[in-house]
Amino acid sequence: MKRRLIGSLLLVLLGGLANGHLRAADKASESANPPILQRFLAIDDPTPTDYRALRHLDAQNAHFDKSAWMDVWTEADEKGFRFHIVGEGGSDYIRSRVFRATLETEQKMWASGEPDRAAMTPANYVFEDRGAQPDGLAGLGMKPRRKDLLLVDGSIFLKPEDGDLVRLEGKLSKSPSFWTRHVQIVRWYQRIVGVRMPVALESVANVRIAGISTFRMTYEYQSINGQHVGNPQPRTVARNTPR
Repeated sequence: MKRRLIGSLLLVLLGGLANGHLRAADKASESANPPILQRFLAIDDPTPTDYRALRHLDAQNAHFDKSAWMDVWTEADEKGFRFHIVGEGGSDYIRSRVFRATLETEQKMWASGEPDRAAMTPANYVFEDRGAQPDGLAGLGMKPRRKDLLLVDGSIFLKPEDGDLVRLEGKLSKSPSFWTRHVQIVRWYQRIVGVRMPVALESVANVRIAGISTFRMTYEYQSINGQHVGNPQPRTVARNTPR
């Protein structure tokens, strides 16, 4: 059961790796879209060509009383995606089978390119204008056109003045496995030196027998596209070699 639990958790994490980059919209149908969606799709959104960030990962399962954390430097450029673990603690199984496995999978995804099937476009989603939200953001419902582990059935929340993406909330449109019944995802984004980047990810999965499993990953950026943007500091000293 533990192996199935960790496998389900890993697939949940993989469903949250997309950075929200937009592809070009279908111009023929764009005029029929709500104004806030038109602004969202019209944004000239540069793709990050390189970055260096310090990530902090946490995962917990109360039923099995298992938890783990990890601090890891991540960087990506034309040579690929690399990571260097600088601190970790808690369950060895979660650290090896969830955290490291997720980072290794991200290496493969970076090498192959961001999959078009994860893009937030009318080709993948039906959008619905949900108007102004209590926090001042504009809401858009997103209904996936197909069941796919990388697509989210939920909502995105945008700055009303320019349509820039702030947050995505919803459930994965396809369950990662028989053992995982519901997976709720929340992702936060921030525009840094003109590039929209993920800054936090949370997921809550309802796993059969194991109950609720949670995961959170935060990003602190040192550089994006060759520009210095911050000075994040690891919480612990290095204990692992680079990968």
